[in-house]
Amino acid sequence: MKKIFLVLCLFATSTAFAQTQLIEKVTRKGDELIIPYEKYELANGLTLIIHEDHSDPLVHVDVTYHVGSAREELNKSGFAHFFEHMMFQGSENVADEEHFKIVTESGGTLNGTTNRDRTNYFETMPSNQLETALWLEADRMGFFLDAVTQKKFEVQRATVKNEKGQNYDNSPYGRWREVNAAALYPFGHPYSWLTIGKLEDLDRVDVNDLKKFFMRWYGPNNATLTVGGDVNVKEVIAMTEKYFGVIPRGPEVEEMKLDLPQLDQDRYVSYVDSNIRFPALMFTFPTVPLYHEDEAALDCLSEILGTGKSSYFYKKFVLTQKAIQATTFHPCSELSGEFTMLVLPFPGQTLSDFEGEMRKILKEFEENGVSNDDMVKFKANRESSMINGLESVQGKVSQLAGYETFTGNPNGIKHDLARYLSLTKEDVMRVFDKYIKDKPGIIQSVVPDAETATAQPDNFIPQTEGENPFPVTDYSGLTYQRPTGDQFDRSKRPPLGPNPSVKVPDFWKDKFDNGIKVIGVESNEIPVVTLRLTINGGHKMDAYAPTKAGLATLTASMMNESTQKYTSEQIQEELRKLGSTINVSAGKSSTTMTISALKKNLSKTLILAEEILKHPAFTAADFDRLKNQQLEGIKSSRKDPSSIADHVYERLLYGDEHIFSVPTEGIEETVENITLEDVINFYYNYYSPSVSELVIVGDVSQKEIKPQLAFLKSWTAKKVTLPTLPKATPAQDTKIYLVDKADAPQSEIRIGYVTDMKYDVTGDYYKSYLMNFPLGGAFNSRINLNLREDKGWTYGAWAFFDSDDEAGPYTAQAGVKGDATDSSVVEIMKEITDYRKDGITDDELAFMRKSIGQRDARNYETPGQKARFLQRINHYNLDKSFVDEQNKIIGSITKKEINSLAEKNLAVDKLYILVVGDGASNRAKLEALGYEVIMLDEKGTVIEDNKIDTKK
Repeated sequence: MKKIFLVLCLFATSTAFAQTQLIEKVTRKGDELIIPYEKYELANGLTLIIHEDHSDPLVHVDVTYHVGSAREELNKSGFAHFFEHMMFQGSENVADEEHFKIVTESGGTLNGTTNRDRTNYFETMPSNQLETALWLEADRMGFFLDAVTQKKFEVQRATVKNEKGQNYDNSPYGRWREVNAAALYPFGHPYSWLTIGKLEDLDRVDVNDLKKFFMRWYGPNNATLTVGGDVNVKEVIAMTEKYFGVIPRGPEVEEMKLDLPQLDQDRYVSYVDSNIRFPALMFTFPTVPLYHEDEAALDCLSEILGTGKSSYFYKKFVLTQKAIQATTFHPCSELSGEFTMLVLPFPGQTLSDFEGEMRKILKEFEENGVSNDDMVKFKANRESSMINGLESVQGKVSQLAGYETFTGNPNGIKHDLARYLSLTKEDVMRVFDKYIKDKPGIIQSVVPDAETATAQPDNFIPQTEGENPFPVTDYSGLTYQRPTGDQFDRSKRPPLGPNPSVKVPDFWKDKFDNGIKVIGVESNEIPVVTLRLTINGGHKMDAYAPTKAGLATLTASMMNESTQKYTSEQIQEELRKLGSTINVSAGKSSTTMTISALKKNLSKTLILAEEILKHPAFTAADFDRLKNQQLEGIKSSRKDPSSIADHVYERLLYGDEHIFSVPTEGIEETVENITLEDVINFYYNYYSPSVSELVIVGDVSQKEIKPQLAFLKSWTAKKVTLPTLPKATPAQDTKIYLVDKADAPQSEIRIGYVTDMKYDVTGDYYKSYLMNFPLGGAFNSRINLNLREDKGWTYGAWAFFDSDDEAGPYTAQAGVKGDATDSSVVEIMKEITDYRKDGITDDELAFMRKSIGQRDARNYETPGQKARFLQRINHYNLDKSFVDEQNKIIGSITKKEINSLAEKNLAVDKLYILVVGDGASNRAKLEALGYEVIMLDEKGTVIEDNKIDTKK
């Protein structure tokens, strides 16, 4: 019997290979920049690309469909993006919400994205889960439509509306792309609306319209399946044939070509956005499609004009303190490209003046031309960016899938880099003359109120009605062909492969005489080295001078500016010539210097790092500019509902006597008090190796890096005492605090309290993280499934513990549609209360154990992941065994222990409930919930008369 079975298996496998045609095999020669792969095509037209890489026990599976919003048509927008949502709602053999659950409990992660030209779905999982990933993707490609119901359609339509409300309508500058697209592209052009679509279009269609869209565009012959990681090519082919081979070929898809947009004159457009402090002015010129021969030169032109401290826009607007931000960018899509220049002026200036200044910059560039340094910087940064994009298996797979989808050649990275490195100064000047110089564009003004003048009066109103002048798709006659011919039971989840060997990275440790604790790991997957120097303290040190809170942030910002040897512009430009980055930033509990360089440029980069760390110039000019930017940023944050919620929530949690009640950037009153002398003193008093830790990750050994760290060994130590912070004052009882954001379409909700738990890796804090996972820590958590998947009230809701050396808060949060504000508060409180009362279920306990217990394979893959892992080990004096201890806890923790932690740490009777939303429509409903409602302003100050400001 065993022999007969073996023969049958071999026959099935050989038959599968016969149906699968090898197109090409690409291998690396020497150290050339190539992602090795094999490319196949199945009989049904599915393109299969396999990248074998055994460096980590992971597999990444990506299915890219060559369909985005460009395949939509007038009055039927948003379909492609809508399917991104629907494709996670179950298929014939995968139950509702089970896709997320299966991947999560397998220790994996997943998502999907949609743009104008393609939609992709992907998951990264431990390599023994490869067959599960392929089964999931095949089921929604071939067995999806029978599972689509009107109810699912309605819920996801509501979710998409909330996504638009949260990310566009309720977000600062959220509508500028929508306005730009309608002005730039002709009426009916599929780029004239955003990928998310127009909500009125989704309102007018039904589930059958969506099904027809799927049948037309989501066939295997319009898709690329890319599998990368710890896999065997023959096994991948066999599994792909097994799960995808029976799916029928879809309608043939022809290449889409439309004329590039043409403008006969400048088009002035504008809109009012009450969520902004800084007006915005944007010029957009139509350019070329993705991979056009002129794309690379236009990208270079964009960087010369608006990237880095030597760019025209930075020197003209930011350095002179005329604007808080000024930049240019040049994204390209399959049908066209857009070259955009953007400036956010400080209030009190006119956009018409800035229009003139922006036009002068183009004249200046024309006169000056392109320098040799411009080309060196651009090419170095492009090479560095491409190499860094290959740090993960997902990055490699995404590159292969993208090149195949848009060029038909997965081996695009080699040619892509070559076209950038071969650019000449003449190429850049030629595209400037051809696409930008004296060419008409879209000039868009975004203003905070109707009283603020636009650059010029609007002279263009996009057409909104009329006959569609563009080709339409014939959706008649489409019928769903359910795949047949399986020789196995597709309803059963595939068996797991052998458990991958997950190995904690081998690291080395050292400690310098001046106190720096060093930890490092060698990783030679890409020729890049990253160093993270953490100086403990950060915003916490502001506690010594609370009337100058924000000082740690301002000091860190100053570290990125002039040194004693270089001006601010010079040192940043030296880094750009190397393709390296050095950045200093301050957080709640530390200041971090992050250094990243190609290995070949590491020595030169560390020389600059020494200059930045040990010889800052702290000039008055840099100080005045950065202080002004910090102040304006604070004022701007009080316009953004999400920022308001975060800041007011922390003030409620900690009370005014605690430094964490003030944002890391400070508030206006405290930043105004800061002087240049304060910054200098902060640096000399608190930047010390005695409170510093260093992490080194990348293509360098301990022996190689040791001589290059002499500048850190010679850094003079000083005694630094970290402040002892007071305990946060707990709430006496649960109340609702309401910040009125008049007419806001969405409400931001924060619910929580400050725990008494500091961060630990095996104690109550870690166990409470396990406890919370089914409640608010996963996509399939109770809170998210309730608010997003069952009700359609939010784009996402979650809950989490957040502590470090100081006890931190437990927070549940969501952005919800305005008319569901009170109901959302009820449901979040209900989920927390029920979980505390009734405890975790057996299924939830099993889900948590599988999900978190199998994550290790994803914890050490990229340099960033390794650095975070090593940082914890270094800071908390851990050894490798803590991972084993955590796994033991995951496997042994009982329901009783989890329920005890829930009862202890879900303090439902002493929570702060904060709502930032429209007060007029929400206050009475919130009061009806039975809680006391207290009105606050956007700074978190109690409004004495407790009334809503109707003058807003």
